[in-house]
Amino acid sequence: MTAGQEDAVHPAAIVTLTMNPALDVSTRIDRMEPERKLRCAPPSYDPGGGGVNVSRTIRRLNGQSLAICALGGSSADTYLGLLEKESVETLVIPIEGTTRQSFTVTETTTACQYRFILPGPTLTEAEWRQCLRIAAERRAPEGYLVASGSLPPGVPTDFYARLATAVSGTGTRVVVDAAGPALSAALDAGVFLIKPSRDELAHLAGVDPASSVPDLVRVARLLILSRRTDLVALSLGREGAVLVTRDTEILVPVPDVSVVSTVGAGDAFVGGFISALAADHGLEAALRFAVAAGTATAMRPGTQLCHLDDVERLVTRLPPSGTLYPPPDRESA
Repeated sequence: MTAGQEDAVHPAAIVTLTMNPALDVSTRIDRMEPERKLRCAPPSYDPGGGGVNVSRTIRRLNGQSLAICALGGSSADTYLGLLEKESVETLVIPIEGTTRQSFTVTETTTACQYRFILPGPTLTEAEWRQCLRIAAERRAPEGYLVASGSLPPGVPTDFYARLATAVSGTGTRVVVDAAGPALSAALDAGVFLIKPSRDELAHLAGVDPASSVPDLVRVARLLILSRRTDLVALSLGREGAVLVTRDTEILVPVPDVSVVSTVGAGDAFVGGFISALAADHGLEAALRFAVAAGTATAMRPGTQLCHLDDVERLVTRLPPSGTLYPPPDRESA
């Protein structure tokens, strides 16, 4: 999907929801050492959080979406200003707490990356219920509602499940990128797509994370056959990604690139996938675009996201898509 193609199609509407946004601060240092003052390089700032990063990616890919996020406190203005610079359409739900910051430090002598993640402000019941109501009201009929990221303190574990239930029967396709109990509850309500990592899917199913890819595909297909989700996009890191449907699976390896930072790569994957689907591209093309977007983000330092020219170049460099070999035993699934 190229920049010129956006004029030729009429993408379905996309709404993203970020309950726990974070002002991402990234910097570099020669070496991390305890009990010393560590002089860092000048920091860079990005508006982070799962759904917001998905919307930022969609915008970088010449798409449009509405990013709904809960913001409050002294960091909210800075956060919103950064989004405005990227021309991301945003609907802010004010909260009393202060939007969290996340801190990423790259050690230049080793290329090791250290990520410090704060829990976020505690939302009141009135605040999270308002987020639920507004997201359900602004959902796009026949479009996509992407609920992504961790849930802040005070928000019930089944929040994403409540959201899926609230829009059930409207034609809105709910995408959930979460982990643990929040993901499990959302699946109980039924969603369109989930994007777990190998570890997240293994934890969800209670299997060994070192399980083979065909075994993990069997787990994913069981979720589909039990009508908990329509699609599973399984992220395999440097091995690529597998899209599992009721009838087949599509494997897309990643190209050989120099990985600088993996922050935001999963969100960029979701942004690439949904933007391609919204523009009426098929599942295989959408998966290839998603892998390219995630890979292009991993090539960027700190908390930066992909650039369109990198994504378009990487799409042409991706190895051919294929099905798994040996294929999973569908009768056992």
